[in-house]
Amino acid sequence: MRYMLLIHQGTTPTPGSDAWERLSEDEKGAVYGAYKALNETPGFTSGVQMQPPETATTVRVQDGRTLTTDGPFAELKEAIGGYCFFEADDLDAAIELASRIPAASMGGGIEVRPLVEW
Repeated sequence: MRYMLLIHQGTTPTPGSDAWERLSEDEKGAVYGAYKALNETPGFTSGVQMQPPETATTVRVQDGRTLTTDGPFAELKEAIGGYCFFEADDLDAAIELASRIPAASMGGGIEVRPLVEW
């Protein structure tokens, strides 16, 4: 089964932010090390990090008109900061891998969602 892991940043420090700069070099190294280990995990396919939620544009169509709104539709604490994919034998394996994504232990959360197989 393939899973998409949506990384909800929450209060997770990300490179380039003030919160990231307040981390020690050991803490930053641990985050980089965790992602390196994830990238070396069989079945894991990395995605990409997204720009901060405030850079988003939300698009809706109402009565045939395209409407745009600056910013995300979701609350900032729920905003997705990145994603990845994992091919696993079962949900338990996907959950175990999700628990190793740094955001899961640094103020965010990981949504594990099975992909539809066509």
